[in-house]
Amino acid sequence: MFLTDSTRSLIRLALAEDIGRGDCTTQAIIDANLQARATVYIKQPARVAGLPVIDAVFSELGSTVQVTHFIEDGQDVTGERNAVCQLEGPARSILMGERTALNFLGRLTGIATMTQKAVSQLTLTSTKLLDTRKTTPGWRLLEKYAVKMGGGLNHRFGLDDMVLIKDNHVALCGGVVAAVEKARASVGLSTKVEVEVDTIDQLKEALTTNADLILLDNMDTSTLCQAVQLTNNRVLLEASGNMTIDRLAEVAQTGVHYISMGALTHSATSVDVGLDITFE
Repeated sequence: MFLTDSTRSLIRLALAEDIGRGDCTTQAIIDANLQARATVYIKQPARVAGLPVIDAVFSELGSTVQVTHFIEDGQDVTGERNAVCQLEGPARSILMGERTALNFLGRLTGIATMTQKAVSQLTLTSTKLLDTRKTTPGWRLLEKYAVKMGGGLNHRFGLDDMVLIKDNHVALCGGVVAAVEKARASVGLSTKVEVEVDTIDQLKEALTTNADLILLDNMDTSTLCQAVQLTNNRVLLEASGNMTIDRLAEVAQTGVHYISMGALTHSATSVDVGLDITFE
């Protein structure tokens, strides 16, 4: 489950940022004993992600607010006013946690929705969509969870997951072959090794190594086709660099196994969400 200690720390940080020394408006005008019911809405068609975070927000508040889900993460809503959950409990707690809960839900649903749209471009191919490490600092687990809810796959979570030799590593090591050999000697066969190449010549070098994956960086479609033909399924290929939703189908048709897309997390737009409250 994505609600780890680090995620809960992020939620506590967000609540502290918003509430500060106290919700002076709510504390001034809302009776401490007042109970209320509220409904959370997503106001546009979307792929939902982040509902468990709403539970966690009110749990971290230490409140007795009960959350009832009407839908599960990974499901789609299609209307302009989609009720996704209901809150019941102290009105003060609902009001204090409202913005933090909605911020998480809107952001994560936005990522899932963009991912679902991107994945739909690959349905007639065997190519899989990957995310990247271009995530909001502190939000990585949540944002990568949202990618999964949208139908995408997670690439490495951090620098400790696998070896990914980038262009700067290659430059400092003196070449593709030297970099892969040094990496493999260090980590052994139990850790995956991927190497980035920018040209067909570099790809030819990479194919002489025992890399598990080769990342084809910023190649145009014709060059990607050459790379796939040259590789002939000897190693898995990942296409990356300036990928847009409009380009995904064309790239997938080249036959690459994976496409990684940083925009899933760094450029997704939050969906419109809201909360309506009533007295019990």
